[in-house]
Amino acid sequence: MFKIGWFSTGKDEAACKLLEVVWESIKKKKIKNSTICFVFSNREEGEAKLSDEFLKAASKLNISLICSSSRKFKPAMRKKALNGEKKGNLKLIKKWRASYDEIIIRKIEPYSVDLILLAGYMLILGEKFCQRYKIINLHPSAPGGPKGTWQEVIWQLIEKKATQSGVMMHLVTPRLDAGPVLTYCSFPLRGGKFEPLWGKIEKKSLEQIKKEEGEKESLFKVIREEGVKRELPLIVNTLKFLAEGKIKLKEIKKSGPICLNL
Repeated sequence: MFKIGWFSTGKDEAACKLLEVVWESIKKKKIKNSTICFVFSNREEGEAKLSDEFLKAASKLNISLICSSSRKFKPAMRKKALNGEKKGNLKLIKKWRASYDEIIIRKIEPYSVDLILLAGYMLILGEKFCQRYKIINLHPSAPGGPKGTWQEVIWQLIEKKATQSGVMMHLVTPRLDAGPVLTYCSFPLRGGKFEPLWGKIEKKSLEQIKKEEGEKESLFKVIREEGVKRELPLIVNTLKFLAEGKIKLKEIKKSGPICLNL
């Protein structure tokens, strides 16, 4: 049995859909001989509406739910560490992350999972955690594309007037969004429905777009939609290949990524 641990902050509506689709794919044997042993979230009930909905969705699937609020963990140290991080001082935030990771390790260790999947998990994992587990992450850009959250990625694509984007699954390493890529897909950001949307913002600065419409801006929304509809099949197929041994994590640096244009 291929045992998966699922990490998510549950910050947006896509988080529920990702979990539900993968769970259904396992039940229908599209992902064979696999199970999600637990769902871990760094939010607890009552912290945010969308994460509450995610926690309820996980509970309905009868998956073991593990929660440990990162906001409530050593809050004074966390606040000081985050302020230091903004100024380029990473020493304290690394120490805080390592302490928080120890809490997670104690909670998930009994499950002895083969793989941890990060699907919208908004914290950076420390070096010790990355070395202890095999971890893969869903990232909302193609290999070599922008780093950061999906919002940050889309704004960078717009700012650079990019011609294409994509979605990828990569191994997690201590370096943010820099691990070897397992699978990816790409899609164009030009032609068809995209052209009038680029034309609409052609004479506006990025700051002006953010101020006037923010994430409701039409081009921003369409780029997000194109990415999200590919995330589900990419995750399912990646887990399928891992469970079947078609992708071997130890050999990924030699074999290179698999392109799954979906």
